[in-house]
Amino acid sequence: MTWYQNVFELIDMRSFSNLWFWIMLAVLWSSVSHWVLGVPWDMVQRARREPEGEAGQDLRDMVRINVNRILYIASQSGLLLTGFLCFALTVMLVIGFFFGRQFAQALFLLSLPMSLIGLLSVATARKLRRDTPDMEALFKRLGRHRTITQVIGMISIFITAIWGMWQNMNASVLF
Repeated sequence: MTWYQNVFELIDMRSFSNLWFWIMLAVLWSSVSHWVLGVPWDMVQRARREPEGEAGQDLRDMVRINVNRILYIASQSGLLLTGFLCFALTVMLVIGFFFGRQFAQALFLLSLPMSLIGLLSVATARKLRRDTPDMEALFKRLGRHRTITQVIGMISIFITAIWGMWQNMNASVLF
């Protein structure tokens, strides 16, 4: 066997039958639900225990920095990023579902929900800048953002699992 064959045997391009794809899917959604607007959830929990202490101040600073960063990126290159994202999603959709390439299907099933999370993050950042909430309202807003992220993640994992099982069953049928 050549080196090239060994690599492609390890990284199977039939994504839904590959263990690495499912590991990546779990790690992706675990990470996304842990980092709320770029702030680790354990930092939010620590600040909730002592809102007037150093942990509360660290949370306010981290949220302020990340909100400013997200809104700066959205204002400076939001239109360009949106256009590129729509182009990339369309290419993955066409190649994956019209031409039947599993790798493009897998990328689409990962990218579409992540783009929804990106839109949710921009919307939440705008609300946080507009309202400048107190600590209790900040906890509530970040908790709501995390809950919506987890719901999107659960729906995404469910749809990806169903589609992956369908693809694996179709690949195993002998005609």
